[in-house]
Amino acid sequence: MGAAMRRIHVGNALSAFGLGFTVPYLYVYVAQVRGLGPVTAGLVLAVFAVAALIVLPLAGRAIVRRGPLPVLLAALVTAAIGALSLGLSGSAATVLLSAAALGAGQAVMQPALATMIVECSGPETRSRAFATQFFLQNLGLGVGGLIGGHLVDPGKAGSFTLLFSLEAAMFLLLVVVMATVRMPRSPRIDGAPAQSGGSSWKQLLGNRAMVQLCVLGFVLFFACYGQFESGLSAYGVEAAGISTSALGTALAANTLVIVVAQFAVLRFVERRKRSRVIASVGLIWAVAWAVAGYAGLGHGSQAMATAAFVSTYALFGLGEAMLSPTLAPLVADLAPTGMAGQYNSAFALVKQLALAVGPAVGGPLGASLHAPYIVVFLLFSLGITVLAVRLGRQLTEVQDHPSTARSRVVAQGGAEQAPARA
Repeated sequence: MGAAMRRIHVGNALSAFGLGFTVPYLYVYVAQVRGLGPVTAGLVLAVFAVAALIVLPLAGRAIVRRGPLPVLLAALVTAAIGALSLGLSGSAATVLLSAAALGAGQAVMQPALATMIVECSGPETRSRAFATQFFLQNLGLGVGGLIGGHLVDPGKAGSFTLLFSLEAAMFLLLVVVMATVRMPRSPRIDGAPAQSGGSSWKQLLGNRAMVQLCVLGFVLFFACYGQFESGLSAYGVEAAGISTSALGTALAANTLVIVVAQFAVLRFVERRKRSRVIASVGLIWAVAWAVAGYAGLGHGSQAMATAAFVSTYALFGLGEAMLSPTLAPLVADLAPTGMAGQYNSAFALVKQLALAVGPAVGGPLGASLHAPYIVVFLLFSLGITVLAVRLGRQLTEVQDHPSTARSRVVAQGGAEQAPARA
């Protein structure tokens, strides 16, 4: 790991640490501490999604033209201003404007950091680099949330102002750290079609494998991340009688599985085709939804229902750990030379769409229609497996199983060389 990659990973950890301070407490802060009510609090969460959907298409083009580092620095400053303003806001208008700035900055950070990882890694190190990123993000979110929970006091608005100020300070500290990064130009896996004329978005939409990966990504994020804090938690409370403390335990189990299993899972993932890894995640999540069905619809004791519900979140965490070294490197390897920023932004846009639609669909369904909720998302998980198998037919061997392709090049040529473009 070079100096640039080390700083990028520090940046990922710091940004997640800062987000962990405030994300779990946004609703309480807006609705109760500032006294703006649940409607305004709901609008704040919606503004985060809307801001991301607006800026991400522009971010991809900016990363391609200017490079990921200047875009990241601008996003960090915007997020810092938004966080500090949110901590000082007292009216609905200023809260919503501040949330828009914070949401836009956070959204642009994702593809910018991902593109920096791509440019600072080679084919042989990229999966491990993204696995490390995911590990540090979850660790940062968990530690930040834990510390933030001990700092806030719903009866004191000043404690929340301190929290948002610390988040802004994390972003500004990250500006200092990332400003020292010297971006190298590293080789990437070939096999994606060469860059041609026309608009970048038209070119992306013409890449059939990338379009299928975006569809698959939407289903992945819709069926998992889009349900964590909405439909699945509502289902757990209403159908399984899960307490708020047990819900917190389930979320902690999810993070713990990711942190503990990430690098052990990485060894398994690196030796297998990416499409088959994603397909197996769909099967694991189908089992997770079946276990959730037992928790809420079975006839066991409350202790068994709680254990099953916690196991559901743990199984989701196992699937997430398998996806982290798979999805992001695949997006990078599908991108033509110089277009990684555009492709990362497009995939981040798909994720934001899924995270916006997921709670809107899953929340009401999980709260009231318990059996249909489980059946629908179990079928979505099986759909992930089908889509992944279909995607595998569109990928070259280099894209789907890069470690085997490199081994063949070494065996044939006596030294590792970049594979020829298909």
